[in-house]
Amino acid sequence: MRNLSVTNSVTLDGVMQAPGGPDEDRRGGFEHGGWAAPFSDLVMARKMGEGIAEKSDLLFGRRTYEQFASYWPFQTGNPFTEVLDNTRKYVASRTLTEPLLWKNSTLLPGDAGDAVAALKETPGPNVVILGSGELISALACRRLIDTYILLIHPLVLGTGRKLFPDGSALAQFTLVESISTTTGVIIATYQLA
Repeated sequence: MRNLSVTNSVTLDGVMQAPGGPDEDRRGGFEHGGWAAPFSDLVMARKMGEGIAEKSDLLFGRRTYEQFASYWPFQTGNPFTEVLDNTRKYVASRTLTEPLLWKNSTLLPGDAGDAVAALKETPGPNVVILGSGELISALACRRLIDTYILLIHPLVLGTGRKLFPDGSALAQFTLVESISTTTGVIIATYQLA
């Protein structure tokens, strides 16, 4: 069975919305986009590079997939572009149709939980979710996510979409690794208990 993990940046108050840029996700009038950038350092880059080197497949919800697909294939000269282009990408969506435009992308239509449960049973590398908060919520309530790699930033935003919104399913985790960066980010790896 494939392991399904989440890799996401979060603030101390659990916000995961728009860490990458000001216009990444303005839903709900969110004005703090790009909050993660000032906290990047070599420790974080090295740890995230380890994850990329593991050759996992990727899983996205529709919104995150569309954001990645509109950006990464067009970043010439960036080493992440080639890695992302050549990685198998699965997209859970009820509104997208095939063919998906980004190379190596496969649609998982219908109920996300059912589709991902079936995907986990297929042979292949482990699967990593990036972003995709609504997808994470749908999968977490069915206990389909095995591991959370959280980049916990020393920042409180007070507003924004959270990784675990009110009403999330009860869950307990075991800390299996933690690393501190030079900017105060804690990279914590949790396994579902």
